[in-house]
Amino acid sequence: MTNSGRNPHRFDQTFLGATELDDELIKQLPKEVLLRVFSYLDVVSLCRCAQVCKYWNVLALDGSSWQKINLFDFQRDIEGPVIENISQRCRGFLKSLSLRGCQSLGDQSVRTLANHCHNIEHLDLSECKKITDISTQSISRYCTKLTAINLDSCSNITDNSLKYLSDGCPNLMEINVSWCHLISENGVEALARGCVKLRKFSSKGCKQINDNAIMCLAKYCPDIMVLNVHSCETISDSSIRQLAAKCPKLQKLCVSKCADLTDLSLMALSQHNHLLNTLEVSGCRNFTDIGFQALGRNCKYLERMDLEECNQITDLTLAHLATGCPGLEKLTLSHCELITDDGIRHLTTGSCAAEILSVLELDNCPLITDRTLEHLVSCHNLQRIELFDCQLITRTAIRKLKNHLPNIKVHAYFAPGTPPAVTSGQRPRYCRCCEIL
Repeated sequence: MTNSGRNPHRFDQTFLGATELDDELIKQLPKEVLLRVFSYLDVVSLCRCAQVCKYWNVLALDGSSWQKINLFDFQRDIEGPVIENISQRCRGFLKSLSLRGCQSLGDQSVRTLANHCHNIEHLDLSECKKITDISTQSISRYCTKLTAINLDSCSNITDNSLKYLSDGCPNLMEINVSWCHLISENGVEALARGCVKLRKFSSKGCKQINDNAIMCLAKYCPDIMVLNVHSCETISDSSIRQLAAKCPKLQKLCVSKCADLTDLSLMALSQHNHLLNTLEVSGCRNFTDIGFQALGRNCKYLERMDLEECNQITDLTLAHLATGCPGLEKLTLSHCELITDDGIRHLTTGSCAAEILSVLELDNCPLITDRTLEHLVSCHNLQRIELFDCQLITRTAIRKLKNHLPNIKVHAYFAPGTPPAVTSGQRPRYCRCCEIL
């Protein structure tokens, strides 16, 4: 066969013709429809579309297409003029903006943002270390529809910021001031009084947050669902008990490193907070089996529990959780030194084990042996297990577990054996590093 009868440029002509036809068809679509399509694109895609042609440039840069912006995935360190340009372009269309980690961002840029984008609802300024209370003052003055703000690691933020937000943002439902070391009970009280719709509050690492702050949240914000006071070391049973009694919708609670808490807190939670699904109590060394027995009896929806360094709990805790928490998905028992193979056996016979339990962390549980891995064979959904420093676990048992659960990730290490004595010649060199499976 020969191609002598064919036009060598026919394919190119057809292709180019189709492209021009497509362009004409696109232009015939209503602008509102095209803008709706563009509204689903991220920042990177919009910028690429803006380079296609003049018509697409107009559509891509239309403010209505920029309702949700996350610049962290696009460019880590955004300069102030870029933010100001975006603010002027988006204006009232912008509803969600993440500037997480923008180290160069200052108060002037945030002031411009607030002045132009009055309808913003979600704002992430975490790790923007240059911003101060001046930024939050501007936000509270112009962004009255704000419902969520993240100020994590904004170290210059003080109680004044919480007072500004309390005065100007009555619809605020979520706030994160973790690692803002200047925040104290005074700021939290002002926030709680003015933002009674608050649902989520996080103050991880804020050493000045105390019982009075938690009691104010409990008193004025009864709809609290998520509370993170990790490392707020002065918090005691009195505030947690009041929180439990006045906030029945509580679902997620982190009190890790609040070392003064006792079983009284756990019993209060079990009595009032039946919707609790996540509990992190790492480092709460005063908790015992008594408290977790109460939780297992009444908190049927628990899915994730971090009990690391709760070193007074025994196998009885696992027996209570196995019978009372059918949805338990992730359990951390690291440094719980009284846990034995029998406790794991109780856990694996519970209703959660076979199909729900996916992560089990047993680092530094010295009484755990190969029998534990034999019990875990029945946990068909188990995806990861941590066994660092479980010195009675052998490689053989791990291999057997992986034969039954081929997709499981086992993290463990074994100290190398003592090298044999060398009587002559140069001593061989042995690696003393850990071997991670």
